Amino acid sequence: MRAPLISPNRRVKPSSVSQRVPVDMADNLRGAMWMVLCMAAFTCNDSLMKAVTHDLPLYQSISIRGGIVMLFMVALAWFKGKPIHLLVPRRDVGPLVLRGVSDIVSTLLYLAALRQMALADISAVMQALPLAVTLAAAVVFREKLGWRRLSAIGVGFVGVLLILRPGSSAFDVWSLVALAAMGLIVVRDIATRLFSPQVDSSTIAFHAALAVTLGALVMGTGEDWRMPLPSEVGLLVMAGALLTVGYLSAVASMRVGEVSFVAPFRYTSLIWAIVLGLLMFGDWPDLWTWAGSALVVGAGIYAILRERQLRRVY
Repeated sequence: MRAPLISPNRRVKPSSVSQRVPVDMADNLRGAMWMVLCMAAFTCNDSLMKAVTHDLPLYQSISIRGGIVMLFMVALAWFKGKPIHLLVPRRDVGPLVLRGVSDIVSTLLYLAALRQMALADISAVMQALPLAVTLAAAVVFREKLGWRRLSAIGVGFVGVLLILRPGSSAFDVWSLVALAAMGLIVVRDIATRLFSPQVDSSTIAFHAALAVTLGALVMGTGEDWRMPLPSEVGLLVMAGALLTVGYLSAVASMRVGEVSFVAPFRYTSLIWAIVLGLLMFGDWPDLWTWAGSALVVGAGIYAILRERQLRRVY
């Protein structure tokens, strides 16, 4: 039985930390570097997709990128000598379907919102994702949360409201689309925890890419597809390669060093989003976005550090 992300009873020492193994600082730094690479890859992928979907139909772009990602995954699996399994145990079919559906819809909604919103704005909203996953885990898996981390989650959500500013001219339907995408990503991440250990990460990632590609192909029947330009194909190949790097480095970052040390580096994606948004699209965050981002990132880092402190005590 896998250990929970958060111990359900703080009076009992979590089994996952009963035997503490000292972690060398070099391992922590390597994990941090993997996380920075992961966030850079994902954010660069977003910026390329935002650029290419300006002219190329959205679902066509997603379909082509999905096919490229699957080719990269199959090639890497062949190189490593670890084949990707298309079939999963019967008990994992439910989580696979739930994760696949949420992955399809969240990807389509996210990229649709990305076309209309500034890269830094939508990236700042997504920084609340770890807090939302923590709250969802407490509801679904009955994991216990103290008042400090619940307060941090509340502060983080206030930061999201500052970024989106409901009631103002800055708040539109695309803000709601971005929030819906984040909610479905939470469902996807919770569904991932339901898989048995027999299903490896590469199989889950491949099924996710396959589901998103098939979903885009179905949705794309209403679009007027055209032959992409060589420059657009080049952008989509780079986006597919970056997305593959992001998948792999995300796994590597969680396997090296202490999670509590490595996890805060996920917020470097906001830095990448601001820089790329300025260089590629001329977007600069306003004061509200800066203030909201500070609340979201601060709350997220506090929640991570609080969990680290509790694990040390118990």
